[in-house]
Amino acid sequence: MREYPRFMLAAGASGSGKTMITCGILQALKNRGLKVASFKCGPDYIDPMFHEKVIHTKSGNLDTFFTGEEMTRYLFCQSAEESDISVMEGVMGYYDGLGGCSVKASACDLAEVTDTPVILVVNTRGMSLSVLAYIKGFLTYREPSRIKGVILNQFSAMLYPQMRELIEAELGIRVYGYVPRMEDCSLESRHLGLVLPQEVEQLGEKLQHIAEVLEDTLDLDAMLELGHSAGSPGEMSHAQAEIERLTEQMKAEQAGKQPLRIAVSRDEAFCFIYEANMDLLRKFGAEVIPFSPIHDSQIPDTDGVLFYGGYPELFAKQLSENTSMRNDVKRKLAEGMPCMAECGGFMYLHQSMEDMNGTAWPVAGVIEGKAYKTSKLGRFGYIELHSAEEPEAEQVLRGHEFHYFDSTSCGESYVAKKPLRKRSWRCIHENETLMAGFPHLYYYSCPEFLMKFLQKCRNYQKER
Repeated sequence: MREYPRFMLAAGASGSGKTMITCGILQALKNRGLKVASFKCGPDYIDPMFHEKVIHTKSGNLDTFFTGEEMTRYLFCQSAEESDISVMEGVMGYYDGLGGCSVKASACDLAEVTDTPVILVVNTRGMSLSVLAYIKGFLTYREPSRIKGVILNQFSAMLYPQMRELIEAELGIRVYGYVPRMEDCSLESRHLGLVLPQEVEQLGEKLQHIAEVLEDTLDLDAMLELGHSAGSPGEMSHAQAEIERLTEQMKAEQAGKQPLRIAVSRDEAFCFIYEANMDLLRKFGAEVIPFSPIHDSQIPDTDGVLFYGGYPELFAKQLSENTSMRNDVKRKLAEGMPCMAECGGFMYLHQSMEDMNGTAWPVAGVIEGKAYKTSKLGRFGYIELHSAEEPEAEQVLRGHEFHYFDSTSCGESYVAKKPLRKRSWRCIHENETLMAGFPHLYYYSCPEFLMKFLQKCRNYQKER
């Protein structure tokens, strides 16, 4: 049985430097000629983009809230199949999960579900001997912690030998090295997190520099040994069988018919796309056709369209001034082209949308209302979506919200519920051909939902 060598890089908190270190390690492993797969724990779009700049292939998300245990293992194995080593990057603090009060959907949960050994990145800034107490807390809070070693970030080369000796002697845990302060290699942030990779000046040179430093200060050979010590990720046969069953069902329904072509917004403004969603679209027989609402004049000749999230507020002027595209979107959706839009894509479908300065710009005009800037994150975090018409139906969509913008018309078709909380609200516009709202959706959480959308696309293909 394939064992999928792997390890996870986690941290005690956000801002500990794990993305920079993960990218540096990925680059160093690539420089050694290894075929590397990378994964981000949780609902994150931007960190995987940085991974992809290093490994030159798509990076995946693994999220136990979205997909449960078996499906998470299936998605990991599917993406890691051809790789020499897989590197997972944790989310937030190692134990931070659902609702801020559970380890479910945390990096720790993912490590447990996939039986992955963990290296804890410890930001030592402002600490010396206290770093032992910090590490010991993470080791003993939940047992087994699966933490097999640590990396000391922002640490002094002079003090490192002595500190390594103390940690290994007193805590019985491997120290895989240290990372000195590299102020010139930090990855800047903006209102939704890191800036996008293409916005970082000389990113390639920065990544190579980080990799060269880490080759000197980390024991990468020992980290690879740790990765090869991992056994099988665990049982996934039921999840695999279910996806294969649905895939065969879709193939049977499409036999002898024209392939479905689905347009997907993908440019500077619309770039928050789960590659797993694209994977499931293709598995179900759809051809994905990327297009740009900024640069193209119309939606491609397709049977449906997906508008994903991103930073449309940073490109509001360009989106508004592309009147040919705006008019084509409004016309085709009015004529019945099936469409799903989420977050930034949903904002683009409004009559008007504010930019970061609060200036309103006319956009597609499909949704009667205005998308406007607020001063704080709105409805942040994981959600379960239930149809407002059938609140007790078994079919539950899982997704998340993360936005500083809101709308005068959020929709009423679904009820969003916060897991482990009492809070809920109405959202999403849905009719026979349109589903549009702020929630980001993860299709593997409910593959049947995507099948229904593709059936609408098939009906539209027949009608036209």
